[in-house]
Amino acid sequence: MRRCIPRSLTTRAAFAARCHHGASRPLIRLPSTRPFTFTSQSRQNAFHSQLEDSASSAILSSFKAAPQTPQTLTEKIVQRYSVGLAPGKKVRAGDYVTLSPHHCMTHDNSWPVALKFMSIGASKIHDNKQIVMTLDHDVQNKSETNLKKYQQIENFAKQHGVDFYPAGRGIGHQIMVEEGYAWPGTVTVASDSHSNMYGGVGCLGTPIVRTDAASIWATGKTWWQIPPIAKVTFTGILPPGVTGKDVIVALCGLFNNDDVLNHAIEFTGSEETMSSIPVDDRLTIANMTTEWGALTGLFPIDSVLKAWLRAKATASAVLGDGVALNQFAHTRIDDLIQNQLAADPGATYAKSLYLNLSTLSPFVSGPNSVKVATPLRDLEAQGIKLDKAYLVSCTNSRASDLAAAAKVFRDAALSGVEPKVAPGVNFYIAAASLTEQAIAEDLGDWQILLDAGAQPLPSGCGPCIGLGTGLLEPGEVGISASNRNFKGRMGSTEAKAYLASPEVVAASALQGKIAGPGWYQKPEGVEKVIIGEGNGNIEQDKAMSIEDALEKIIAQADSLISGAEQDVIGSKTSESNDGEETLTSILPGFPEKVEGEIVFCDADNINTDGIYPGKYTYQDNVSVEKMAEVCMENYDKSFRDVAKAGDILVSGFNFGCGSSREQAATAILAKKIPLVVAGSFGNIFSRNSINNALMGVEVPKLVQRLRETFKSAGEEGKMLTRRTGWKFLWDVRRSKVTVTEGEDGQTWSQKVGELPPNVQEIIARGGLEKWVKHQISA
Repeated sequence: MRRCIPRSLTTRAAFAARCHHGASRPLIRLPSTRPFTFTSQSRQNAFHSQLEDSASSAILSSFKAAPQTPQTLTEKIVQRYSVGLAPGKKVRAGDYVTLSPHHCMTHDNSWPVALKFMSIGASKIHDNKQIVMTLDHDVQNKSETNLKKYQQIENFAKQHGVDFYPAGRGIGHQIMVEEGYAWPGTVTVASDSHSNMYGGVGCLGTPIVRTDAASIWATGKTWWQIPPIAKVTFTGILPPGVTGKDVIVALCGLFNNDDVLNHAIEFTGSEETMSSIPVDDRLTIANMTTEWGALTGLFPIDSVLKAWLRAKATASAVLGDGVALNQFAHTRIDDLIQNQLAADPGATYAKSLYLNLSTLSPFVSGPNSVKVATPLRDLEAQGIKLDKAYLVSCTNSRASDLAAAAKVFRDAALSGVEPKVAPGVNFYIAAASLTEQAIAEDLGDWQILLDAGAQPLPSGCGPCIGLGTGLLEPGEVGISASNRNFKGRMGSTEAKAYLASPEVVAASALQGKIAGPGWYQKPEGVEKVIIGEGNGNIEQDKAMSIEDALEKIIAQADSLISGAEQDVIGSKTSESNDGEETLTSILPGFPEKVEGEIVFCDADNINTDGIYPGKYTYQDNVSVEKMAEVCMENYDKSFRDVAKAGDILVSGFNFGCGSSREQAATAILAKKIPLVVAGSFGNIFSRNSINNALMGVEVPKLVQRLRETFKSAGEEGKMLTRRTGWKFLWDVRRSKVTVTEGEDGQTWSQKVGELPPNVQEIIARGGLEKWVKHQISA
């Protein structure tokens, strides 16, 4: 099992101080079908009019004002960081708010954000203490182009007095935590999808996109809709040999039907249960709530976190420099405790799930999907040989993780096994930050891994995002302690990638096949993982109120009726109407109708790596033609030839999940595809689409009909990208789509959500950046 690591906090603090220098939706879930836009009333002030006019924000916040009812922890934190609220307004899930986040982090994308910032006419950062810049993604790239970009970012940071961390100092998310920017009870955002990680220290972290970051630089604010909030209750305690990585891998794989898609998650449990989950494990769990589909992953501000903060503050006091670690002062922790936030009893959650930690064993994710989770013992029995192993990323490469990996090789030596990486296996290691590496070096763990044959990489994202040394080649199998194993993410689309805890990765590197270190101690009587809906307490779950029960029954009835309506298809033409037809105002010059032939990409969970490969993401000079050529490359290379300009791209559910890269939207536009239709969209893709003038609409029934019509005998014979011959027409004025199923097929229509004039204006202007520029110059 993992041994306790002496917290060399003075070393950690001193090293952090030496390495730091200060520079010196509109997409709402409408019932059944909708474009990714807002309902007309609540959407009218959801954009940058709020940023410039607090009165409009107050008007927005007054819509559907909730009574003074109990709030979740998420709602309480958002309440603190919302501006322009109407007097007495208590924010609730579903509300649109203007957020002024505590901090905003950008990384290698800082220069593209700076270009957006300057292009909209801004010249001065609104609050330079709000902004943090870190260089972490492409740190192995020593090309003249990349070094020039890095220098531009550093110069910009110095010019504006922004805190800046150079390449090699560490991964941005780790820096945000270890330097105290991600502070409990605050909202902290970053232009990266793994901002959820800040929830591990009780900080509401959520991703934004580049255009949002530019807005925060210029105004200090951006817009946000509070997601539906899910409560995940842990019961029991983690058995020896089970880690936070096993917890989140199991959650992703066992609750794998988009259970928490686009939700904010709050983790909770008894004091005994939560005491079994240290902060490092909480960071891992929160980090990978992104892969689970959530927008946040928030842990409580409890005794475990307070002890961690106190230790950091003590180290800061011993160091006494008052610069790098002044965020961890005991006085600030005292204030946090005196004004501690916690969810109110009786707070409303969209759903409740539970996991009994005592029943959990080591799990492995994959291959090539976080939705596939298998007990380690089952994969061990298969003898799956490996080519590469990785202990990298912000998810699992802190000192505790490096210590766990080093212990695998120490134990091997004690048992008479040569403590070396297996022949034919390449084992890559990179610390989450230089601070964490320094601790591992002080403890001897780093050297143990090097002596075993591990190959060190600079502290940064590297292989996790498919950049630099050690990528998976065609036909290879790799296992990683990172967060994402989408096809092609870590190299070739013809490779297989698994995810596991650091000790399993190390044991696998040692044995040359997927294997564990043998630390797991199975509790007596445990035969399977216990999960379910509710709180995991039988009596409490039985005591669900009559009101809640009735609401659930009504919702189920509505769902059944809606599903039945969708299943009914008329003879030649069928149409579902939701009452009296209402017409949407169309701005001059905006098309009243969008139509084209359907090209169908038949898959759920097509992620942003599949849409736009990571290896191009941080190349800022990629031409529009090249973007069009590589669009959907990691999903299906034939897409470039099958899809044509003017087509309507239709895909399955959770389209655009994964990272926050805006090129997932702009590459589709580069292909001259004006509209994407899906069963559902990942939230961050939806936000990026509107911000970059790509239209989208959700029509689950269309996905169902396409799959019924073009179903294949099995996955092997499945056509990934298909020209269907079907026609799709979106009547924007009538908020209605019409589908013609081939030359001799039926035609049917269905209502969708409205695309209101404010969203039309953003799209018509060419995206949010150009819209803001127009507003500034007007």
